[in-house]
Amino acid sequence: MGGLSLRRLRRSPALRALAREVTLAPDKFIQPLFVVEGLREREPVNGLAGVYRETPESLAAQVERDLDAGIDKFLLFGVPRTPRERDFDHGFTAGQVGALRARLGRAAWLAVDVCLCAHTVHGHCGVLDEAREHVDNGATVAELALAARAYAGAGADCVAPSDMMDGRIGAIRAALDAGGHEAVAIMSYAAKFHSGFYGPFRTAAGATPRGSGALADRATYQIDPARARDARLSAERDAAEGADILMVKPGLPYLDVLKELAASIPRPWAVYQTSGEQAALELLAREGLGDAARLQLETWTAFQRAGAQAIISYAARRARALIDRAAGG
Repeated sequence: MGGLSLRRLRRSPALRALAREVTLAPDKFIQPLFVVEGLREREPVNGLAGVYRETPESLAAQVERDLDAGIDKFLLFGVPRTPRERDFDHGFTAGQVGALRARLGRAAWLAVDVCLCAHTVHGHCGVLDEAREHVDNGATVAELALAARAYAGAGADCVAPSDMMDGRIGAIRAALDAGGHEAVAIMSYAAKFHSGFYGPFRTAAGATPRGSGALADRATYQIDPARARDARLSAERDAAEGADILMVKPGLPYLDVLKELAASIPRPWAVYQTSGEQAALELLAREGLGDAARLQLETWTAFQRAGAQAIISYAARRARALIDRAAGG
């Protein structure tokens, strides 16, 4: 029978490998890390296999194991001992950055999340107004700039603002440059949606919103899932203000957004496979409803196919082993 055969290129593993448009590589992955002040012993994060709330001592050992596993890029979340209302102390997280840098040199590329949700008594991503009715944008941005400068001064390669306040990228870029940190990159959570896929993370970081009315959740500052055009406006603004890398979060529910933005805004794009997404994959595998490795690789392939150059995943530390196994290596 003549005509086009689509199946011919699928006939053997060698042909399928040659014809692939997407090839996963470990150097595209970023592993999130949690470090908790005052914690005596590392604690597993419910729903996320192999992910822990680390002590300062266990954090360094875990990063060394990750380096041995082929992952050299990290996104650090620091959880201070004592939450506050304002005037936050970023010394604990900055200290962990400095300790990792002293121990590992430049073997690890280290980004630090810049947000206040783990620092506040109310669990929101910023400073509240005097009436405690909403998050004060200006006061929050000022605090975020201070945090970013502290992390850069401690040796961070990159700061990653995740708060979704207006104007924070410009303020952080100005603060970094004024502090002599022109080389420190900004990875902006440019398109972070008000999602239901953040559950395990909020437990790990102690960052669940506590309030009522407008403060019952983060709908007043994260993007409405039904208004995707705000993702474009936010990403364009962040790029204009100096963001070096732009991010979409969550990943799978917003592949359409990632594909559109990555094709039209010429910046490197990251995607965050959230804790809820990861926990769902692991639940499927645990219940015998899917193969863990296949599910993981398929989602990562979807991210890269949609335009992501970087993938933030709680399973990043397993990436090299999974990719090698799939390739028969």
